Amino acid sequence: MHIGLFFGSFNPVHIGHMALANYMLSFTEMEEVWFVVSPQNPFKTKDQLLDQNQRLFLVDLAIDGAPGLRSSNIEFKLSQPSYTIHTLVHLKEKYPRHEFSLIMGQDNLKTFSKWKNYEEILKNHKIYVYPRPMATPSAFDSHPNIKLTQAPLMDISSTFIRDSIKKKKDIRFFLPLKVWEEIDAASYYKN
Repeated sequence: MHIGLFFGSFNPVHIGHMALANYMLSFTEMEEVWFVVSPQNPFKTKDQLLDQNQRLFLVDLAIDGAPGLRSSNIEFKLSQPSYTIHTLVHLKEKYPRHEFSLIMGQDNLKTFSKWKNYEEILKNHKIYVYPRPMATPSAFDSHPNIKLTQAPLMDISSTFIRDSIKKKKDIRFFLPLKVWEEIDAASYYKN
């Protein structure tokens, strides 16, 4: 089975994430998309994050049983901070019959050479790249394992969502309904 791994903090998951996952399922050869919730991104500090289990729960609410989508807490069990290469090695050992590809924003491709063991990732995995606002071409664009997609440009960020909630703005339509209801009921991101 061909699995697309959508890594992220998902702090919180929003409609942009969901639309991109849906695009990858519908317009690529991916048979499933796994939202891999990162407990700690090596480039972010932990105090910026809602608890990992709360973020995983929000992803599960967003997926809401949609075929081909699932959440993954695989990185919760690995050493911190999480590095993509470690997760890929672990998944390949656990699911040797699956093919794993990465889903990545074009802005991240620009700094991909800073990732731990990026050459090994690029050698052994396809990377499906979605457009990001103001992203510029990178040295990796012509690599045979880089698949530039025509996914619609999504200019929504979790930072925008969090900042808007703090400012008491109504952002309900930027989030899947059940996610918005949980965030509102639990008063996440209000402080």
